[in-house]
Amino acid sequence: MAELAAYLRVPANTIYKWRHLGEGPKGYRIGRYLRFDPTDVLTWLEGRREVSADD
Repeated sequence: MAELAAYLRVPANTIYKWRHLGEGPKGYRIGRYLRFDPTDVLTWLEGRREVSADD
């Protein structure tokens, strides 16, 4: 969780909030730990990319 938060430059609580709202990347619970597949994170990021008016 901390690695994803650092990668996205957001607080860990934001990741939890996105997960609660169903807005974040797909996560997997392994025991008490929450894990994210890097491919799922990149796919999620691509879906959220905004195209600037200049593109």
